[in-house]
Amino acid sequence: MSDRINDMAVHAKYPHVFSPLRVGHTTVKNRILMGSMHTGLEDVDNAADRLSAYFVERARGGVGMIITGGIGPHPTAGHGAKLLDDNGAAMHREVTDAVHAAAPDVKIVMQILHTGPLAGTPDCVAPSPVKSRIGRHAPNELTEEGIEEQIAAFANCARLAKQAGYDGIEIIGSAGYLISTFLVEKTNLRSDRWGGSWENRMRFPVEVVRRVRQAVGPDFIFVFRISAMDMLQGGLAWDEVVSLAKALEAEGVDVISTHFCWHESFVPTIATMVPRAAFAGVTGRLRKELSIPVITSNRINMPDVAEEVLARGDADLVSMARPMLADAELVNKAFEGREDEINTCIGCNQACLDHTFTGRMTTCLVNARACRETELNFPPVATPKSIAVVGAGPAGLAFATLAAQRGHKVTLFDAGSEVGGQFNLAKRIPGKEEFYETLRYFAKMIEITGVDLRLDTRVDADLLRGFDEIVIATGIEPRKPPLEGIDHPKAVSYIDVIAGRATVGTKVAIMGAGGIGFDVAELITHQGTSAALDIEVFAREWGIDFANHPRGGVTGIEPQVARNSREVTLLQRKTTPVGQGLGKTTGWTHRLTLQRRGVRMVSGVDYVRIDDAGLHATVGGEPVLFDVDTVIVCAGQEPARSLHDALAGTGIASHLIGGALEAGELDAKRAIRQASELAAVL
Repeated sequence: MSDRINDMAVHAKYPHVFSPLRVGHTTVKNRILMGSMHTGLEDVDNAADRLSAYFVERARGGVGMIITGGIGPHPTAGHGAKLLDDNGAAMHREVTDAVHAAAPDVKIVMQILHTGPLAGTPDCVAPSPVKSRIGRHAPNELTEEGIEEQIAAFANCARLAKQAGYDGIEIIGSAGYLISTFLVEKTNLRSDRWGGSWENRMRFPVEVVRRVRQAVGPDFIFVFRISAMDMLQGGLAWDEVVSLAKALEAEGVDVISTHFCWHESFVPTIATMVPRAAFAGVTGRLRKELSIPVITSNRINMPDVAEEVLARGDADLVSMARPMLADAELVNKAFEGREDEINTCIGCNQACLDHTFTGRMTTCLVNARACRETELNFPPVATPKSIAVVGAGPAGLAFATLAAQRGHKVTLFDAGSEVGGQFNLAKRIPGKEEFYETLRYFAKMIEITGVDLRLDTRVDADLLRGFDEIVIATGIEPRKPPLEGIDHPKAVSYIDVIAGRATVGTKVAIMGAGGIGFDVAELITHQGTSAALDIEVFAREWGIDFANHPRGGVTGIEPQVARNSREVTLLQRKTTPVGQGLGKTTGWTHRLTLQRRGVRMVSGVDYVRIDDAGLHATVGGEPVLFDVDTVIVCAGQEPARSLHDALAGTGIASHLIGGALEAGELDAKRAIRQASELAAVL
């Protein structure tokens, strides 16, 4: 372990996190790096100022190293940003100069990403014409000349990155992208020197590394991201992972970064249902085989988790990617003992990965300013106002704390006994325990910013007289459909079920299969410890064998999902497949979990009535009786606007945000964005 240094910085709570580390020819100041995330800023013409502001804020936030979003080395690398020639380095030089000027002790590393068969264009390439399950096109098989061209492109891109002022590069060799498709037998069907035996299949990444190191010389950080566990049947065997890592080390890689799962895998690795640091033990096992530093990642969202991982010896560096979207100041706050001020990443994916994979600009549900640093700011106000905010759900909390931060005098009212609104329901759903962190954050921000919080207070127009501005964030009310028997004892509201106020029988129909319907189904079919809180339970539920690490990490292991005895049917009016409207990157996990628990899903349902016999409906025009004890009504929401309307009647103006403005599916992302945008200008 000669390349590792043991000079522990003196930090009482996080001695490992805040110790420096020798990386190749240089030293990083601490063990937290901002991992690569493709935000979309990379793809926008003339966006150097926006990209610089985004990275500068994170650099000033205390991280030791930043890895950028993926930059393509070749025209076949897809629609995203590319670095192909000397002219293309100019924008990157603006970014690196800005980061180095703002934080000279922070290293910024450019990720080189060739998406291969996932490029989304007809000219995508791979070692063999094997179409990915999630790819748009079957890739074109690379010729011998084409392989040489791609290797040269990686080396040229690395050279240009150094010319552009980066401190190093990371090459991603995992996730089902180009390099990883050479490694796995199911995607590499070649019989020449680039396929067949393991030695031949690993030839491409090894040759890429050799050429890149020759192109950049020794004084340049070189990170290689390896798939330590593919979470894919037919993926890499453990001895292949180890031998590849050792070969890359021998060719001049300074750091091995461990990645988990191909994008087409049926195992969640970054959603909120995944336990914190679930995969760090795999990194720790690989670390024992190498003498260069090793990075671990995935669902490490708080400094105490990072410290535990490092203290166990599971890694030398911890990658925290999306947590840096949620709070650019995370590392500084940890160093200063202000952990309760950290706006924690809750792993929801709704504004980051769901945006990325649907072609929208990345941001963050809990931090609407992420990737909007040049346009959404909260400067101090010249003339403070007295502002009343009614409703302490996500919208009201975000607006109140941001407006108070700007210097306004804010009074926050809520009829309930605790802040949080709909988040107080979400936190009760197994797999969504991270929502407690957001509520902890807002409670602390109320204290810090001096918001006058008044709970258990019902507000009327008289109470609001005298305020300069009034913001209505009263949220939603569950929609009560005009259905015969809707007041029958069998019919209960989802709010009462989640809050534990309703008795739920053994045979249940859920009316409505949006996000709330799925949450309710998860809650009432769940049994035992939440998988999000227990790595062993999580591994059993998703068929992962951490102990034996079979090929791909999952081969031969049958998922074991604990379930209770309830018979549950999830119903929707739409004729589309149930759950189709859920999040792009997490919806499949919810559908698959409920299917494994035996939840029946029926679309194209028209509800007729509820009576002693159960729920009467038609499906495809045919009458059906759902013989159930309980009908849980998740039939949408209506804006709770009675106060707003009452104020309008008295001539008092108010601002509507969140669910009170637009109900639809409960959408905390929209609510917090609206609140943030109003707080920035009011």
